[in-house]
Amino acid sequence: MATSIIGHLDADCFYVSCERVRFPGLKGKPVGVLGNQGACIIAKSYELKAKGVKTGWPIWDAHKLCPEAIYVKRDFYWYEELSRQLVETVRQASPTVEYYSVDELFFDAGPLLKSRGREGISDLQKEILKETGIPVSIGISLSKLLAKLASDSAKPFGIDVAVTEDEIQALLKGKPVGDVTGIARQRRKTLNSRGIFTCDQFVKADRRLIRKLITKNGEDIWWELRGVSVLPIATSRPPHKVVARGGSVGAATADRLRIEAWIIRNIERLTDALEHHGYVCDKLGLMLGYKDGTGSYGTAVLLGPTAYFEHLAPIARELFETGYKTGKKVHYMHLIAERIQFKKDAQTSIFQKEPEKSLTGTANFVNRHTGRFSVRSAATLPLTDIYRDDANEYDICDIYGKTCF
Repeated sequence: MATSIIGHLDADCFYVSCERVRFPGLKGKPVGVLGNQGACIIAKSYELKAKGVKTGWPIWDAHKLCPEAIYVKRDFYWYEELSRQLVETVRQASPTVEYYSVDELFFDAGPLLKSRGREGISDLQKEILKETGIPVSIGISLSKLLAKLASDSAKPFGIDVAVTEDEIQALLKGKPVGDVTGIARQRRKTLNSRGIFTCDQFVKADRRLIRKLITKNGEDIWWELRGVSVLPIATSRPPHKVVARGGSVGAATADRLRIEAWIIRNIERLTDALEHHGYVCDKLGLMLGYKDGTGSYGTAVLLGPTAYFEHLAPIARELFETGYKTGKKVHYMHLIAERIQFKKDAQTSIFQKEPEKSLTGTANFVNRHTGRFSVRSAATLPLTDIYRDDANEYDICDIYGKTCF
């Protein structure tokens, strides 16, 4: 069996780097990118990080540590444009590319490394900077997880090649297991309780113990970190199990009209996603998170599989009416389409017919010609303050093609 050589490319401070492409005067200065209606920092430059500012902080806390910082609002339209340019540049060197996230991708580095060695990887890094203006770090190894660890160790704007046994051992030695994708907080605690704190300790542990502690997925991680590729490069996204849209509603609110407006906004995003992927669903869930840390979740089974706004919006409203704890301030929400199937395979229901003149179809037609989400339901009018700012019309989940979600 041929040995895989996989590359992982990670853009350095991607959102900030994108802003610096169109605003060169930001280079070398502490910069923060704002989300959540301009209140919280969702990305920061290395200069701002050096001041102690953390992702997720409100701008007023960051200002105390770095009053000279410059803050800009997010612009996912622009970030998506540069992200796709980055992918196309890599495809010129390797046709096998996984668009993992807006700022990360995996690619088959075997032919490039074998034909031109480390110089070929360096030339690719320089070509990306020339074509997109985005600095990237690149890791090369025998599996996806090793390649990702290598790119992390190479930041910023570095290259780390770990393909020999000695190079892989050096990469893993002393690195916390929590640095590995797939080992989050609870899994890290479970491993730590058995004396496994670092990646080199993890790969030396018995495979059966790892599977027992953190399931089959943990066993896959064990193989990956030992240089056995079990997670192939995915050039297309596998079918979803669920599709969800939502997030923060900005300032927490108990205003029922405003909450319902957010629900309709997210139903529009959800139907757009279902339409894009060719899905229908026959179960809908609504999750509400409250300012006090509590929450509620309810689901409803539909009369038949659908992706129409006309069918989903009334159900979402009913879920809100039955699940909302009156007087509580809603902080975030998620609308979740469950029991997903492809529309072409779905059995139509005699109880739920397609609308004669679908609002979903009409809105999608107009939006395809004028820009996504340019046409919205009048039920979202209570959010005119949100729509007044273009930064809030588009979210990271609405960028399609990625395999990470």
